[in-house]
Parts: sequence; structure tokens; C-alpha cells
Amino acid sequence: MADVAGEYEDPRVAGLQRAVSRLRRELAAYRGDFAERHIAEDELAALHAMTLGGAVEARRLRRSLLVVAGAIGSVSALSQALAEVRGAVEAFG
Repeated sequence: MADVAGEYEDPRVAGLQRAVSRLRRELAAYRGDFAERHIAEDELAALHAMTLGGAVEARRLRRSLLVVAGAIGSVSALSQALAEVRGAVEAFG
């Protein structure tokens, strides 16, 4: 896929950007409180920055996913968005 400047954009990166953005929005809108919310927010911000910079490493993605999943825990309201991020990370192998 080409972006506006005509450069190639990896569709996996675009999918990851969408998934991370969705989870960040849903986490921001979630009014419940949980102890490690700030950890999830920080790690999602790092993932977002990674996708913008184009330096996406599968090992780092998996680590970030584990951190986010651990921080969010069993907040069922966020499970679909987290599953989308997981799927986007798995696309990188």
C-alpha cells in the first residue's frame, strides 16, 4: 500500500496503528479504576510511537503486548480492543 508521498506502507503497521489507537481511546473512555492503568497507557503510547517511527520489531511488540495485557488484566470492557491489538502483533510473526 502506498501513502500520500508514494512510499510503501506496510499494511501490518497500519493495522497495528488502528488497533493501538482503538485500545487507547477505549482505555481513555473507561471510567473504572485499576491499579496499573498508567502502565497500560504508557506502553500503548510507546507502541503508538513505534508505529509512527516505522521501527517495528516483533520482539518488542510481543513484550509490549504482554505488558499491556498484564496491566489491563481482566477488564472485560477492554477485551475486544485488546484482542485486536493481539491480532495485529501476531501479524508480525
